[in-house]
Amino acid sequence: MSSLGGETSSSDASSPPPQDDGMMWWYRWLCRLAGVLGGISCAISGLFNCITINPLNIAAGVWMMLNAFILFLCEAPFCCQFIEFANTIADKADRLRPWQKAVFYCGMAIFPIFISLTLTTLLGNAIAFSTGVLYGLSALGKKGDAISYARIQQQKLQKQQADEEKLTGTLEGEL
Repeated sequence: MSSLGGETSSSDASSPPPQDDGMMWWYRWLCRLAGVLGGISCAISGLFNCITINPLNIAAGVWMMLNAFILFLCEAPFCCQFIEFANTIADKADRLRPWQKAVFYCGMAIFPIFISLTLTTLLGNAIAFSTGVLYGLSALGKKGDAISYARIQQQKLQKQQADEEKLTGTLEGEL
């Protein structure tokens, strides 16, 4: 087992470092906090969902607890420190682009709602879904500054005026 651990550390050293996705440090921590809170809400709601005799509720509850485990594993690997592969999975999750995380987290959160549409599944998956929304918003990028936006609008306006002048020039030439 120890030689296997040595091989993974050497392969991690040869792999490229995580890319800079343009997220501010506070926004990255906000996404991680939302992921941890989403994991907590999924775990608690999933447990309550499993306390029933309806098999669809039990399936949705088990899926929600699986969602909680995956959220903890990807966003807060220190919560899973006794699982050997936790840091490896967290490193791979950190290398994902924000839009990939957004699709993954939102899809994970919607699936139990399709299985069993109850208030418990809706409220339990709301924070996990919002984690995906936060990552999706970060994938859109930063908002542009007003100066560059005004410059682009000015260029569009100048081009439009030039096109109108060409059009009126050709129409006057025909008359």
